[in-house]
Amino acid sequence: MTPSNVADARRAAQALRNSLALNGFPEPTDPQALEILSHTAGYPDWTSYSAALTAARPLFAVPVLRIFDVAAARRFYCEYLGCEVLFEHRFADDLPLYLRVCRGEIELDLSEHHGDGTPGSVVWIDATGLDALHGELRSRDHLTSIRPGIDRSAPGGPTMELIDPFHNVLRICESR
Repeated sequence: MTPSNVADARRAAQALRNSLALNGFPEPTDPQALEILSHTAGYPDWTSYSAALTAARPLFAVPVLRIFDVAAARRFYCEYLGCEVLFEHRFADDLPLYLRVCRGEIELDLSEHHGDGTPGSVVWIDATGLDALHGELRSRDHLTSIRPGIDRSAPGGPTMELIDPFHNVLRICESR
């Protein structure tokens, strides 16, 4: 487990102390355990590591992509890509739809609203298992006319581009 906050780091340091004691090693003090943990995380000391753990950072970003046809969006994102719908919202039945889809940790918002997103946007997605994803999508060729390939010489590493029905590009890259 990689600590994501100071409390988790303190628990990890305590677990280290307990594990060493159970295995007959000399038990470090709490400050020593925190220093060891800091070094294994790549920091020179506990002060630097704890500062990094408490630094403000964005949790995640969710791109908003413009769509024009809900049925086509569902076919592409849910049936073809295998995303699940997290939520849908309309102010009224005759107004534009806004929905969020996800696959794994990737979330995308799809919107029929006039001011949301620009058709032809590009979303860069860092991924692992690109070959497996490619094989999975090729098994669903009957759902779409696109036949994605993998560009193994792309600058960021092997990359597969998927163009949705609204000309938005999902650039999925297995970075090196």
